This record gives sequence, structure tokens and C-alpha cells, in this order.
Amino acid sequence: MIDVLVERYFEEPLGAELVMTLTLGAQACFDLHRIAWQGSLLAKDGHRLLCHFHAPDAEAARIGLRQAGADVTGLWAGTVHDAPGPPPADLAGANVLVERSFDEPVTVEAIQALEDAGSACLQNHRVRFVRTFFSLSGKRMICLYRAPDAESVRLAQHQAGMPMDRVWAFQLVSPADGSTSTPAP
Repeated sequence: MIDVLVERYFEEPLGAELVMTLTLGAQACFDLHRIAWQGSLLAKDGHRLLCHFHAPDAEAARIGLRQAGADVTGLWAGTVHDAPGPPPADLAGANVLVERSFDEPVTVEAIQALEDAGSACLQNHRVRFVRTFFSLSGKRMICLYRAPDAESVRLAQHQAGMPMDRVWAFQLVSPADGSTSTPAP
């Protein structure tokens, strides 16, 4: 099984309940193609959504999601990298996402070295790295942080010299308990 991410943008904002309803409604397609929903990150404004799945491969995910009626334009296969140390309780508390794109492939290690060099900037803004989703192509990265707010992450990333496309606050929509959680702003 591999990690598959789907990035979506919506003109009309979505609510967490609708994300949950649509995702659970697609379960038959998911089962048929052995796709397991791991959770979704819904922007506070409801316009952006990142969905995380486990699937046998990217093509199985693409077929199953398309059959379920999802737009798979923003689908990519990747790897998941958690913050070092014990399993982070911060994962449930992650509330800000940073999107990064690269013209040329990079490595997780190269970006981690940049972030490590700027760790004081993160600490100064009370920003804690939690998880990275890294594309197999090396050209896309989504990083999750626990922070007071999105602006704290934006400032810390800028001061640390980190590349970033967008920074947004999110709420987790999770299949674990069939509910949503809304972390601190």
C-alpha cells in the first residue's frame, strides 16, 4: 500500500459534515479498489481540501476516486514523514498546513536541513513541525504544523527562508471516529 494525496479547491465552501458524508458515501468504491481513507484536512474557509488515502497504487486510487465522483486532477503518490521522537500527540493538534512546490526535484533531507537551520524561527513563533507529505516526484510537499495560527507559521517560514506557496489553517475530518475535530485557531 502507498500513500496517495488528493488536493482540491472549491469555489463554494464545503463544511466538514459534507466532506464526511461524501467520503463515507464513496466507501463501496473505496472497498472495491482497496482504498482506505486516512483523513482529510479542510481549510477553515472551506475552499481547500487535502485528502489522504492508502491504496495499492496511484492508479487504483485514481480509478476508485473517479468512480466515486471525485476530481482526481490533484492526485499524487507520496511518502509520509513524521516529526522525530515518540509518536506525536501533536498530530491531532496540527492546525496549519504549508504547501510547497519545486521546479526541480528536491529531497526530504534537503528541506529538513533548511527547516532545522531555521528552527529558532519556528520556536520564536511557537510553531512545531508535525508531519510532511512528500511527493514521489520530489516536486510537491505538504507540511503540517501545530501553531497559534496560520500567520505565526507564515512568519516563521519566511524568517527561516523556507519556500512556500500557501499557508492555511485547517480542521481535521477523520474516519477514525466518524466525526470532525476543530483544533485551536
